[in-house]
Amino acid sequence: MRADARKNYSHLLAVARDVVTEDGVDASMRDIARRADVGLATLLRHFPTREALFEALLRTGLDALTKKAGELETSTPPDEALVSWFHGGVAFVHSYRGVVDLMASAHVDPDSALYASCAAMHSVGARLLLRAQTEGTARADMNGDDLFALMSALGWLAGQPAFAPRADHLFQVIASAILTSPSSKDDKKAAC
Repeated sequence: MRADARKNYSHLLAVARDVVTEDGVDASMRDIARRADVGLATLLRHFPTREALFEALLRTGLDALTKKAGELETSTPPDEALVSWFHGGVAFVHSYRGVVDLMASAHVDPDSALYASCAAMHSVGARLLLRAQTEGTARADMNGDDLFALMSALGWLAGQPAFAPRADHLFQVIASAILTSPSSKDDKKAAC
């Protein structure tokens, strides 16, 4: 991509990020073009569909979560790595109102522009979960689909005005439900 085209692409993404942060996934393509001070045709040349725009917006965050999982795997105990990554995932899902629906449908649609990014994020989450399960610090009856569903649910709840004040508490409740209780293991060891 030429330098000027790359600059225009980056500018359109930055404006789109601002508009979508304010208006959610129902943001108007025309509004994005207007605020970027370009014609709708210019926006559509870079992003021919709404899904293509969201794929570009979300890919950066999803790729960062995938990278973070790899770093956590090599530097952090399994339970802490899982919770840290899960927290980042919930924050990301919450970043754009309505993105939960897009990600949930893309997750099961190989033809979706978001499929590869969602699948990669799902895969690293499942890997972190399995690592914690192998260590005995996460519930054995969960899988990556469960983790993805809980992440999506918490991201959605945090965006609801009635639940927003309790978002941190709800995260802690779910995180403690995912993990096994290390203190009860220590208590069992001490009793032996």
